[in-house]
Amino acid sequence: MADKYDVIVLGSGPGGYVAAIRCAQLGLKTAIVERELLGGICLNWGCIPTKALLRSAEILHYAQHAKDYGLKIAGKIEADLEAVVKRSRGVAKQLNQGVTHLMKKNKITVHMGEGTLTGPTSLTVKGEKGEEKLSAKHVIVATGARARDLPFAPADGKRVWTYRHAMTPPEMPKKLLVIGSGAIGIEFASFYNDMGCEVTVVEMLDRIVPVEDKDVSAFLEKSLTKQGMTIMTGAGVEDLKVSDKGVKAKINPGSKSGAPGKAVETEFTHCIVAIGIVPNTENIGLEKLAEMDRGFIQIDDYGRTKSKGLWAIGDCTPGPWLAHKASHEGVTTAEAIARELGNKDVHPHPLDRGNIPGCTYCHPQIASVGMTEATAKEAGHEVKAGTFPFIGNGKAIALGEADGFVKTVFDAKTGELLGAHMVGAEVTEMIQGFVVGKTLETTEAELMQTVFPHPTISESMHESVLASYGRALHI
Repeated sequence: MADKYDVIVLGSGPGGYVAAIRCAQLGLKTAIVERELLGGICLNWGCIPTKALLRSAEILHYAQHAKDYGLKIAGKIEADLEAVVKRSRGVAKQLNQGVTHLMKKNKITVHMGEGTLTGPTSLTVKGEKGEEKLSAKHVIVATGARARDLPFAPADGKRVWTYRHAMTPPEMPKKLLVIGSGAIGIEFASFYNDMGCEVTVVEMLDRIVPVEDKDVSAFLEKSLTKQGMTIMTGAGVEDLKVSDKGVKAKINPGSKSGAPGKAVETEFTHCIVAIGIVPNTENIGLEKLAEMDRGFIQIDDYGRTKSKGLWAIGDCTPGPWLAHKASHEGVTTAEAIARELGNKDVHPHPLDRGNIPGCTYCHPQIASVGMTEATAKEAGHEVKAGTFPFIGNGKAIALGEADGFVKTVFDAKTGELLGAHMVGAEVTEMIQGFVVGKTLETTEAELMQTVFPHPTISESMHESVLASYGRALHI
């Protein structure tokens, strides 16, 4: 006899566990199925532990530059990689235990094991208890994604790493190749560079962090190069030869180098592959239940698939593939299910993808929301754009963090805020101000009339708005 629920969530990442909590809050009998660790990749192997690693690298950087702040630190400052990794794993463990507590608090039944759909609203779970049969009125698929391998050199955890291997390295790399310059690649490149490793980043497109505004990309490349990294854009890795001693990479430097087509073999001790993700949607019974595109489950604005009662959220659905997008979808889908089950007090709202912020926690940080100046023009907008550099901000200078800027993009006719783009210290904490503004459909008038506290780096946000209209005060 199958256990019956109102909702079963398959996967407990930031989309799945948040969806389960919201379902429980709405009075629905809820279960969650997880094959490994509650909290999923983000909490255990992604967003959170990487930030712990980056924090350690940041502290090391400041300690090594103490004299810039009038301080003397006696003795040699060096990293203890084992201790750094141990701290990161401790942070992940603490948050995993927090999710376990939230499941108990909200009376969500947890089934540990491998879940396979047997229909739109039923599944089996193979775990320590053997095989369990579960059914529900609705099922939410939140199975996430995994790192994409190079077809000619799959990750082995020894010399060729994915993000997961890079978080628990068996040894400190001496010379590291990072393939891909999206958020994951650049964050690990930044971490290992700060830790004293020689880092080379190879990006096949013509600039690093290619989804960002081109001014941000150019600034970040200049900054990382100044820090000692080798950045190769418009380049490609044609082959990797892996041995016990390291990796030999055949790299085509591309046309930007002036020598297109002439691949050069370079030796590295290790390689991180960060070329995208693959959705975890195979072999779980979806073949006849959902419409798929390159492995991603196709859904409507509320998470519905083509099968009644079957929903999907997060990284197993179309992007952007971000934890906060998954969590927001989880809430929306939970509320849509509750409404279908008769709760007329909830009013789910579709996700506006134009209001999803993106953050990369390298050094310096980058953050953005909405259209870049280029995409705004491509969309037919007459644009007003302005940039304010941190060198004009008193707090940034006092912190010794005067490298960076804020850029805002407006529709010249309506004053609508189309996008905001930042690079520099703590910009990942500031971007939410512009996200709120976009969600509230603000114009330049409201932002200009907003009082920003002094002294804060956030004043650069205000000044960038003023700069868009030729009114900047401090440059």
